[in-house]
Amino acid sequence: MRDSAESDVSTALLRWYDDHARTMPWRVAPMDRVAGCVPDPYRVWLSEVMLQQTTVAAVREYFVRFTTRWPDVKALAAAPDDQVMAEWAGLGYYARARNLLKCARVIATVYDGKFPSSYEALTKLPGIGPYTAAAIAAIAFDRPETVMDGNIERVMARLFDIHDPLPGSKPKLKKRAAELTPDERPGDYAQAVMDLGATICSPKSPACGVCPVRTWCRAQSAGSQFELPKKSPKKPKPTRHGHLYIARRNDGALLLERRPEKGLLGGMLGWPGSDWSETPVPAPPFPADWTVLRGEVRHTFTHFHLILRIWTANLPDGTIPEGLIILDKHNFRPNDLPTVMRKAHSLWRGQ
Repeated sequence: MRDSAESDVSTALLRWYDDHARTMPWRVAPMDRVAGCVPDPYRVWLSEVMLQQTTVAAVREYFVRFTTRWPDVKALAAAPDDQVMAEWAGLGYYARARNLLKCARVIATVYDGKFPSSYEALTKLPGIGPYTAAAIAAIAFDRPETVMDGNIERVMARLFDIHDPLPGSKPKLKKRAAELTPDERPGDYAQAVMDLGATICSPKSPACGVCPVRTWCRAQSAGSQFELPKKSPKKPKPTRHGHLYIARRNDGALLLERRPEKGLLGGMLGWPGSDWSETPVPAPPFPADWTVLRGEVRHTFTHFHLILRIWTANLPDGTIPEGLIILDKHNFRPNDLPTVMRKAHSLWRGQ
């Protein structure tokens, strides 16, 4: 692509975005920007954290609930951890929810509820990495930062016909994206490229005939758009196994545990259980006549598949095993549990 064409590409994308921008609850539409409306950094930040490893369709409902319940960063910072974790349940990656609260509390106390605007300052906040910092700086504060997500990587790979496989090609793709990022309206431009990748330059069936930048697309000219971006082969996910124990008292109270702050499902309520490994050691929380349920719970995390056997027993009245929690049946809500623990509860309730 000729250097002189870079501004033409950006201009074409922004014109297309002005007419075709997706409507999202966290986004300020182009026409509203012209009228003087500015993006709320809190809503930009919250949406970007929620969208990590998740689709727009899955996030919309969560975002609306969060912002209705906690309309600004100070309200979120003051929220009890359990309530935030319960609202997050189903989005997965609970470390993001923990960092969400940590970040909100830093902004509320150190910055008096106002987000810093620079990329450098944003990256120092809990849970905000290079991508999220660039997205907030560009979208919320119109700083000319280079925003890179999966959609933008795909657009860059095709636009410049880059055949080096991901993830190794990320630096090259980012360099190309930086060359195209304009000084004016960089936030709208970043969202335009995201929208292009989501709606036209899609993974399997790019609609090149209606693409606003097809004139400059090297892959479209070479006929290689369907094979890009290339990716290095993924290693197969290992499978781990484990045991969970669900105990109920005669009055309906249930036995749960608070998982350690660090690690998978950190800080979340769940059923006590064994380690998760290839050969887990059974670890009932107290001696009892434990009975294994029919069937098993299957769940997939980022790096492994998990298969769980579920055991059940009656909890003797008055028993409170050390380090565990007895939750009255009126205070127990399955939706407060992470997804894998809800699956175990559903299996138990079904037998």
